Amino acid sequence: MTTPEQNIEIANNFAKVFSTGDVDAILDCLHPDATYWVSGQIEGMSGTYDKERLGELLRGVTSIYKEGALQITPTGAIAQGDRVAVEAESYAELTNGRVYQNQYHFLFDIADGKIVRVKEYMDTKHAYDIFYS
Repeated sequence: MTTPEQNIEIANNFAKVFSTGDVDAILDCLHPDATYWVSGQIEGMSGTYDKERLGELLRGVTSIYKEGALQITPTGAIAQGDRVAVEAESYAELTNGRVYQNQYHFLFDIADGKIVRVKEYMDTKHAYDIFYS
């Protein structure tokens, strides 16, 4: 069992790896049975993804980012047992000239040093406006 401090490190490392755009490395941070849930009702973005579907989603969007990845910067974290709550900000310039900047709350469940569940909360209206309108 990892300590709360180690779990915060695992969650923050996920943000760092996510920011590289390396989908295989991102998926390596996840437990084989991991799920990733995104808030809202945005078709093609919101909902629950297993590891395979998350990989498909991420591979499908890397080309829209000018630098190839969405940058996620944690701004705070707190852990209790195997759960970590992370506040974060994102930034990306898109190939269509738009800029995506959002605020997030991530809830991570961690077991055996791997992320088993992520819940991502964000400003879904902003996400929709930038990516879909």
